[in-house]
Amino acid sequence: MTAPTEYQTIEYNGQLAFVLVPWDQFNKVRPLLEVEKALATGIPQEVVEAHVLDGVSMIRAWREYLRITQAELAAKLGVSQAAVAKFEKSSGRPRRATLNQIAAALGLATAQLAG
Repeated sequence: MTAPTEYQTIEYNGQLAFVLVPWDQFNKVRPLLEVEKALATGIPQEVVEAHVLDGVSMIRAWREYLRITQAELAAKLGVSQAAVAKFEKSSGRPRRATLNQIAAALGLATAQLAG
């Protein structure tokens, strides 16, 4: 059995306003929060699992879910396959305009790619 989480509550104007939890405990809960966010924005469970559990970028997770190759996505975007690979890196942070173009090419809302 695990020990209960130690936390602290903070009141503001007589109302509970914040809960502070240790960082390691928050990191255990974070994937669950990501799943809730995904469900609210209409993201399939397979995409969420690829992103949260396997650590792949949302762009790659969606592309693979939609069964589109990097070359096919590159053609839709008018860029090289290498550019798509760069966008898909977990460390990659495409500009907002690029993210909008990728979302449109995949038939998604930009919010569905934010991860």
